[in-house]
Amino acid sequence: MKAFICCVTLLLFNGSLLANSASSANESSIIRNSLNVAETVSSEEFIANGTEPFWSVTVTKTGIVYTSPDVQKQTFPYVAPLKAQARPADLVRVYRLKGKGNNILIIKKVDTCSDGMSDRQYPYSAIFVLGNKVLEGCAEKK
Repeated sequence: MKAFICCVTLLLFNGSLLANSASSANESSIIRNSLNVAETVSSEEFIANGTEPFWSVTVTKTGIVYTSPDVQKQTFPYVAPLKAQARPADLVRVYRLKGKGNNILIIKKVDTCSDGMSDRQYPYSAIFVLGNKVLEGCAEKK
């Protein structure tokens, strides 16, 4: 009986993976074809930063600029930010950077975000994924 349940579970799991990968491929091509470059929409500008290690990301209408002490300043174009479905527009934004890799910046409205080094409180948290590096910090509107 346990073997039967395991087999059924595996079949259902594999079937859902296949369905998800097919729909993800379709969604991916639809999203790719329908997104506008950030310059064509009225994007809000943000400054995000973190400590240990120190890093900074500035979101402008023309690109996302990443800086840190160990990396030269890098500028990335991005597509219009995605917003959470059925949620307030100001709650979360997901910026997908153009270029190599799946680099993203997620800015989420929070009660307070602390940078851990000062008493300053920020209204947004930030997660920046650059290649295999994940950086977490705080953000505010510019």
